[in-house]
Amino acid sequence: MSEFKSPVPMPGPGVTAPEPYREFYGMPMFVILPTADVEESKDFWIRGLGFIDLFSAPENQVVHLRRWAFQDVLLVPGEPMPEPTLMSTSFSCVLDEIEPIAARCEELRPGSTTAPVEQPWNSVELTVLTPENARVVMTAARRIDPDSPVADHLREMGIDLPRG
Repeated sequence: MSEFKSPVPMPGPGVTAPEPYREFYGMPMFVILPTADVEESKDFWIRGLGFIDLFSAPENQVVHLRRWAFQDVLLVPGEPMPEPTLMSTSFSCVLDEIEPIAARCEELRPGSTTAPVEQPWNSVELTVLTPENARVVMTAARRIDPDSPVADHLREMGIDLPRG
């Protein structure tokens, strides 16, 4: 049996994001978003959030967007949510992507982002409101200092972390 390899890189200095994943697979999870303007939504997801158009059906009946492996979104024509929902969808990224994503989204839709926040679960998160009124969280893991109390606590819980 082979060992599972996550498409998300381990956090650390100088980590680069993987390229968008262009192969087809059985999708274990995906988001379907109705939108009144498929082209506007597609543009925001591609230029703002860094997704690619993996597949578009004729007349934009469905647009399959993807970032990394297992980060799939389907845009379909329809009425978007009337207002933002409290539920959010998170997509992994690396720390060096947070600020550029925020800048691109703000350029395309001023006021669509909140300032990145350091979370207690060891990530930095950027919340983005998309044209469909979907709340998308771009989340980047922070490196855990191997000599920190957090690392010691994780080791006490049985998580195997190397020491500095």
